[in-house]
Amino acid sequence: MRKGTVRTRSVTALALLASCAAVLGGGGPSGAAPLAATAPQGIQQGQQGQQDQAAPCDVYKSVPPSSEDGPAVKAIKAKRSLVIGVDQNSYRWGARNPNTGQIEGFDIDLARAIGTAIIGDPDKVVLKPVATADRIDAINLGRVDLIVRTMTISCDRMEKVAFSKPYFNITQRVLVPRASPAKSIDEAINGKTVCAANGSTARSVLDAKKTAKQIVPVENHLDCLVLMQLGKVDATMTDDGLAASQAAQDQTVRVVDGEVQPEVIGVAMLKTSPDLTARVNQVLADYYASGAWRSSYERWLKPYMLNEADHYWPGSAAH
Repeated sequence: MRKGTVRTRSVTALALLASCAAVLGGGGPSGAAPLAATAPQGIQQGQQGQQDQAAPCDVYKSVPPSSEDGPAVKAIKAKRSLVIGVDQNSYRWGARNPNTGQIEGFDIDLARAIGTAIIGDPDKVVLKPVATADRIDAINLGRVDLIVRTMTISCDRMEKVAFSKPYFNITQRVLVPRASPAKSIDEAINGKTVCAANGSTARSVLDAKKTAKQIVPVENHLDCLVLMQLGKVDATMTDDGLAASQAAQDQTVRVVDGEVQPEVIGVAMLKTSPDLTARVNQVLADYYASGAWRSSYERWLKPYMLNEADHYWPGSAAH
């Protein structure tokens, strides 16, 4: 990343930027700084190796795909609506377009595809914004039927909710102001005040590292960007997709070199609805096979992620 000149901005301007960031959608800003490209390095094998060493679970494991309507799917059709928890604050993944008022992005394309395939009518698919920290409760308390919101599959979460087969490879990255001298993740967080969303994998990584001077928890990833704009935190940890989107939104921040903890993200739902999980897995397989997953990646993410689509598709998710 190139070093830029720090611009002095008033509190009013900062508040305006924060407000705009929350409703960004559509096309990205010209000259936006993309996330540095990295060559594929056997992400899936690396993830599996970490699981073998650290936890007794397989984050790629899910029920086989099926097009059959089981009890959970029939219940959704009977109530004539499917409620999907999504993000509305993550640029290019799930953000509200100020011109149309619609939430749009890579995860939103997928959510609509899943909803339409299951219930048969796109008008009956309800997209409900859910905070990062509320994702598991939203499922288990019946507020939503599914979560499609950059949700990392982990052993701990697999004890609480069911997951589809993975649909995206990610890693954790760190954002800092462009004026920061940090050249690596360790330099960016050791002895620093670092922001992460409650309930996120980034928060778990920071807790495990125990090198930050202070961890500042927030409800949504975008809140970290606002705190960095205000000078209240030194760095933000989040996944590489969201890091890229924030760097694209605000060119006074940059992503430092290095990444940690390769992971995958999936669709989450109740553990007691295996037929719904099977149906979602079938939709994911069809979505990828049709080229729709790749087209959505090309539209929303490639300008900022740089790597080709195959780098981010977990191969086992198609089986």
